Amino acid sequence: MNKRRSVMEIFPERVTKLWNEWEIRVLVVISLLLQIMLIMLGNRRKYIPRNRIRVILWLAYLGADWVAAVCIGVLSNSLGDDCENDSQKTKKVIWAFWAPFLLLHLGGPDTITAYAMEDNELWLRHLLGLLVQFGGAFYIFLLAWKGMPLNILAIPVFVAGLIKYGERTWALRSASSSHFRDDMLPRPDPGPNYAKIMGDYTLQKSQGFNVSFKPVTEPSAKVNCFDPDAPVLEVGYALFKTFKRLFADLILTFRDRENSQSFFCNTDWKKAFDVVEVELGFMYDVLYTKASVSYCRWGHLLRAVSLSFTVSTFAAFLLIHKHEHSTIDLIITFLLLVGAIVLEIYAIIVLLSSDWTMLCLSKHKKAFSCCRLPILLPAEKRWSNSMVQYNLLSLCLKEKPIKCLGPLRKLPYVHEMWWKYRLGQDEGILHRFSHVYEMLEEYSYKSYVPVSTDLKELIFQHLKEKSNSAKGQSNANAIYKQLCAGRGDLVLKKEKYNCHSDLGWSVEEDFDQSILLWHIATDLLYYTDEQDQNGSSVRTPDLRATSKLVSDYMLYLLVMRSFMLPDGIGQMRFQDSCAEAIQFFQDNKADIEGRTEACRKFLRVNTEVSPLEVKGDKSKSVLFDAVRLAKYLKSLKTDGEHWSNEKRWEMICDVWMEMLCYAASQCGWKEHAQQLRRGGELLTHVWLLMAHFGISEHFKISQGHARSSVVVN
Repeated sequence: MNKRRSVMEIFPERVTKLWNEWEIRVLVVISLLLQIMLIMLGNRRKYIPRNRIRVILWLAYLGADWVAAVCIGVLSNSLGDDCENDSQKTKKVIWAFWAPFLLLHLGGPDTITAYAMEDNELWLRHLLGLLVQFGGAFYIFLLAWKGMPLNILAIPVFVAGLIKYGERTWALRSASSSHFRDDMLPRPDPGPNYAKIMGDYTLQKSQGFNVSFKPVTEPSAKVNCFDPDAPVLEVGYALFKTFKRLFADLILTFRDRENSQSFFCNTDWKKAFDVVEVELGFMYDVLYTKASVSYCRWGHLLRAVSLSFTVSTFAAFLLIHKHEHSTIDLIITFLLLVGAIVLEIYAIIVLLSSDWTMLCLSKHKKAFSCCRLPILLPAEKRWSNSMVQYNLLSLCLKEKPIKCLGPLRKLPYVHEMWWKYRLGQDEGILHRFSHVYEMLEEYSYKSYVPVSTDLKELIFQHLKEKSNSAKGQSNANAIYKQLCAGRGDLVLKKEKYNCHSDLGWSVEEDFDQSILLWHIATDLLYYTDEQDQNGSSVRTPDLRATSKLVSDYMLYLLVMRSFMLPDGIGQMRFQDSCAEAIQFFQDNKADIEGRTEACRKFLRVNTEVSPLEVKGDKSKSVLFDAVRLAKYLKSLKTDGEHWSNEKRWEMICDVWMEMLCYAASQCGWKEHAQQLRRGGELLTHVWLLMAHFGISEHFKISQGHARSSVVVN
């Protein structure tokens, strides 16, 4: 029987006994290590868009709460057992001393309270967790109470742990959508007493008086920090207080539009983007960190109490008699105390080097840049300042094959099955693994490039020109609405281009179809025009490069961030277009040696008859529709003369600018807020910049600053 039992045991009895001895110690140390990871990496996702940091942070975020909660459960179970001797009693006393440190860990660091927006909505669950875990820790404290010095030293740590956990719960509550929205709503204003006024009006009129009402406009509080020469932090914070309503889907007033335009229409592109960066940095802090608690007076007081209690506990621990405890338990206790103090000091360093503190110091003319520590906290890193590039032709030409699958796909049978699957001719065994491969393929062909200064300047000038065209007009609201709806058609209708009759079909279909059409056409022109450049124009290469950047970025949004674009069948169109391109390359693989030759081969195809008439509409591919568009762009004429390369690329760049702005305006506020934790998205910066120029449908309150007074003659 014993032999049979030993066979069925997964772990030997010796291993089980060793784990029971070290289980609590290991869990406590892991909990501390996870807190160190969270506080070090929590703020870095604000400006690092890479997936690896998000995966590490996600595992640490989920693991930290789980490990601490499990450790409290194991502690309460272990201390509930009867103690056999004095050594076990003293061991359990010091183990019970670790319980309040687990509350500190459950409170989490200041740099991350929510991994995603959805975590803020679970603040009630965290409140319940606070009550349950505090009850569990307090139960452990009572079980281990022997009147010893360690029992007494646990009390101030309990207070510090309760403060930290309470801060986290309050921060989650403040950032939840309902409370975030409610906090920004103005106080209820019933206005003057209508019934009383009308009673007086009736009485005065019955006595023969001539009674009338005269509107009286109340003086408005003018914002005094929108001076173009004002510090970026001050302007950014002042605008943040107003425009954070966009992240709660609240409307703005026309006065807000005028105040914002007064700054952005009189500044340069660099300062405008810096201000937007500051605003979005503040928004990230409010949604994903303890900023709503840490940067108020109560937050400073609670931090002082928490740190002083932890430091005093550490000092007292050094003085008390502790020879009866084992060395390993004393080392772990020392690590917990030192770790708690170091983490608290690091949190203070983060606080002192944040934009919130810099703003406070600048208002008092005490901007100490030395508060930032370059090694621990890179200065002025508010977002990644990068944009993702994804290219259809590169994907179809297999320029970056997945290395780990290369040898396998070279096998004849596998190679044949693979191409049949890619061409939609077979849905065999490879169909089961297609999603995994496509995910790997997406990340293989995705690349990050810095957002160029040329692109920022073009976006700024494009929006400024649009804003100026509507300012001062009697029908300004209708014009702003029209500007929001422009997705390339307004550019084609411009007098200097006047080509809407030839190209309007390419921007009047579904938005995802327009993106694919112009993306492929831009590539075809980019690589075939490259040899035609004579160097006579300085701006043409810049416009070509900028158009290519935005084109690849918009395709990335269509394929990997489709939730940020209007609803459509973009994924289906993309897949069908890729399948048709792969088939074309397979049929002509002997003649295609690179991307330039591939583009020339496409342009040689006769597209006299529409692909819809030839193929029907079962396949949603737009490949050869894009070839037709590229040919139209090459053949554009004005007064019988072909357009120059400079004019053509200027028009293409303007179309991409308008498409980018349309995509930004159509994306919901929740999607923009989610991207803040992924290193930021250029689309979000464009969206907020559009709102500052007044190009948004959120400006709807035109009146509301006037009251009436009764005039009796």
